[in-house]
Amino acid sequence: MDLLNDNRSLYKLVNEVSIQYFQKPFLHQVQFNHRLRTTGGRYIPAKKIIELNPKYLTEMDEHEFIGIVKHELCHYHLHIEGKGYKHGDAEFKNLLRATGSPRHCRPLPSNEDRYKYKYVCNNCKHVYKRARRINVNQYRCGKCNGRLSMLEG
Repeated sequence: MDLLNDNRSLYKLVNEVSIQYFQKPFLHQVQFNHRLRTTGGRYIPAKKIIELNPKYLTEMDEHEFIGIVKHELCHYHLHIEGKGYKHGDAEFKNLLRATGSPRHCRPLPSNEDRYKYKYVCNNCKHVYKRARRINVNQYRCGKCNGRLSMLEG
């Protein structure tokens, strides 16, 4: 079954995950959105559409992709039931835990090389990755307010 080229197969997968983890069918539309870059998927409440990033299917394992589907189904089912479906809502967090859904998806391997610069906090040793260079005299660590230094390499 080739999910990337067949919308029926994608819908079937999402419906199976919905029935298995939520004991409810998925009744609306699911599609791939090739424009998504930094997220695995999104739920659009006004249209009741789930959009998924196809790169997570090609670059990551199936377990990661199923986790993204479960996360978006949490938004979907809570919205349909009129409950708190946003990331900050307690009902959403509880349903994530109950279904074993991830809160965030892992970064794509293809996006790892976009970070050219690394900075480390001199106090707590937290590492910050940045695509653009920053002025270390102007910025501080967000965790402990310590001074930052650029890492070489």
